[in-house]
Amino acid sequence: MRFSHLHGPSVRRHQNPTLALALAHLDATNAQTLEWQCDVTRIAAPTGHESARAAWMAERFIAIGWPAVTIDPVGNLIARRRTGESSSVDAGAVWCCAHLDTVFTEPAPTVTQRDARLEGPGICDNGRGLAALLAIASAIHSTDLQTPREIVLACTVGEEGLGDLRGMKQLMAAAQRPHAVIAIDGAGDDRIVHEAVGSMRWRISFTGNGGHSWADVGVANPVQAAASVATALHAIQLPREPRTTLTVTRIGGGESINSIPRGAWLEVDARSLSATVMAFLERTVRETVARITRNENTRQHRDAAPLLSEMTPLGDRPCGALAADSPLVRSALAVTQECGIVPHLAAASTDASVPIALGIPAIAIGAGGRGGGMHTLNEWYDDSHGVRGLHRAMQIVVQAASTR
Repeated sequence: MRFSHLHGPSVRRHQNPTLALALAHLDATNAQTLEWQCDVTRIAAPTGHESARAAWMAERFIAIGWPAVTIDPVGNLIARRRTGESSSVDAGAVWCCAHLDTVFTEPAPTVTQRDARLEGPGICDNGRGLAALLAIASAIHSTDLQTPREIVLACTVGEEGLGDLRGMKQLMAAAQRPHAVIAIDGAGDDRIVHEAVGSMRWRISFTGNGGHSWADVGVANPVQAAASVATALHAIQLPREPRTTLTVTRIGGGESINSIPRGAWLEVDARSLSATVMAFLERTVRETVARITRNENTRQHRDAAPLLSEMTPLGDRPCGALAADSPLVRSALAVTQECGIVPHLAAASTDASVPIALGIPAIAIGAGGRGGGMHTLNEWYDDSHGVRGLHRAMQIVVQAASTR
C-alpha cells in the first residue's frame, strides 16, 4: 500500500538545527510512517502473544540504524543506537515507549485505506504508537541527532486488559532509574496524561453443594451470594474527589433452570486516583464478600456443607500523579502550544502509570492524527495533521533528553 504525503504541520524555527532537520525528515517520510502503521497493525498481537509483532519491530529498528536490539525476559523489545555496551540501560536515560499488544484475537487483522483514513482493529491503539517509535528512530538516525542523555526506545507487552502493565513493570524493575519516560499511545496531539488512574480487579467465586431446586431447598445458593455481593457493592458510597469507580463487570454461574447452582462468580473493577481510596475499596470488597458468605451459611441447613468464597486478584495497576508544574509536564505543555495546539492535562491508566507511581517523571501522549472506535473492529485513524503529532512527540522526547 502506497501513501502520498497528506498534511504537513507548520514548522517553527528551532535553536537546534539538527532537530529542525529531524522534524523535516518526519515530514518527508510520512508515507513510510503510515505504511509501517498499516503493516504492524496487520500482525496479530493479543495480550500475552506479542512475539511476532516484537520480531517485526526489531527488524525495522535494525534496518533503520538502531542495531542494539534486545528482548527481555517478559518479551519487551528494547532498542538503542549504540552497540558494544551492556544491556543495562544507563541511569538518567530517557525512555520512549509504545505497547505492542491489542485487545483483539483476530489472526490477521485487515487494514484498509480511504484517502487519509485508515480502518482496522488496532490501527490507532497501538499501531499508531508503534509507527511513531519507528518514525522517531529514523529521524534521529538519519540526522545523527545527539542529545546529552541517551534516548532508549521500547515496545512493551501486557499493557491492555489483564496484561496489567506487565511489560512496563518489568522495564522499570530491571533498568537503572530513568530521567523520564514518555509513553506514546494511540492517536491525538493535545492530551498530556500526567495522572495515573489506579485499578484493582478481582474474580469473586462461590462454591457449594448444589442440588435440586425443590428437593434440596435450604442449601446455600452461590448465585444468590454473587447477586447479593453485586447489590451490596453497588450501594457503596464512593467519593467524588478523587474520582473513584467500583464496577461489577461480569457475572455468571449455575447449571440449569431447575438446579441450585454448585458455583457462581463475578468480576469487579475498582479505580481511583488515590492509593488510600484504593486500599479502602479492597478492604470494603473483602469485608462484603466475607459478610455475605457468613449470612448465606447462617440461613442454610445445619447439615449442609458450608458455602465457600474466594477472592482472586486479576490486576493491580498503580495510581499517582506527576505535578502539573514539573519540568516534563511544563515542557510538554510548551511544545504542544508551539505546535499550534491547545493542550489538555488528563488522567488515564497507561504504561506511564508505572514510572509515575515510582516517582519517575513520566507522561503519556498521542502520536498525532485523529482516531475512533477504539477497542472495536471498526477502529479508524485519520492522518489529517498527523505529522504535527509526530513533531510534538519528537520535540518532547528530545527536550527531555537535553536537560541535565
